[in-house]
Amino acid sequence: MPLCQQAAHPSPAQLTVMNIGIIGAGHIGSALAVRLTSLGHSVKIANSRGPETLGDVAQKTGATPVTAEEAAKGADLIVVTIPLKNIPDLPKNLFEGVPADVPVIDTSNYYPMLRDGQIPELETGDLTESEWVQQHLGRPVMKVFNNIYADHLQNKGVPAGTPGRISLPVAGDDAAAKQKVMALVEELGFDAVDDGTLHESWRQQPGTPSYGADLPADKLREHLASLGTQRTPEQHAQFLANHNAAEKQMEAQGVKLK
Repeated sequence: MPLCQQAAHPSPAQLTVMNIGIIGAGHIGSALAVRLTSLGHSVKIANSRGPETLGDVAQKTGATPVTAEEAAKGADLIVVTIPLKNIPDLPKNLFEGVPADVPVIDTSNYYPMLRDGQIPELETGDLTESEWVQQHLGRPVMKVFNNIYADHLQNKGVPAGTPGRISLPVAGDDAAAKQKVMALVEELGFDAVDDGTLHESWRQQPGTPSYGADLPADKLREHLASLGTQRTPEQHAQFLANHNAAEKQMEAQGVKLK
């Protein structure tokens, strides 16, 4: 799950070229690598098994296979897009020497039944998924790219102003980092919608109505506003139930998550 036509986009000459590190070479990481390299950015990509296993990904995406530490070093922006359960296994020195103003994007989703096992803090609702990730990384993160299918991320970006343009929520606590990330979302061909603080990012997690819905910006803003900013126990229970039902359906369909 937030596992077509190709539209014209601004030429790389119109954009600020960045060094982007992607940690995770699954569906979302690969889709981002394809799009970012096509926009002229320099992309390094890493997985848990080593760069020597990424030959096919490099050929498909144009990204350079590296280790996780190499992906982070020298990057202007870092994307962490691995299964939630694997976050604690990332190198402890991953961000050593990485300036504090380099945005770190978290795309993770919690799938307790199909992949991640139960994480108590996420069952109670005390933390959002990305707050949990932030605690483990020891680094502020931005939440985005978690609620869109990888195929749509790769193929459905269109120029600003196109009717029906898909919008993506962006949550985080650092205003400057959020502006950089929202600009990247726009560059990729989607409307960036501010989803508030990282604590408010529950509004874009699995089980919520905006998850995988490809809403236009006006509808997404309306939906986020309707949920409020503080998650109630009733909302938490409802969205957990929605997500549990979705996981059972995916399991019955034989869906495998990476």
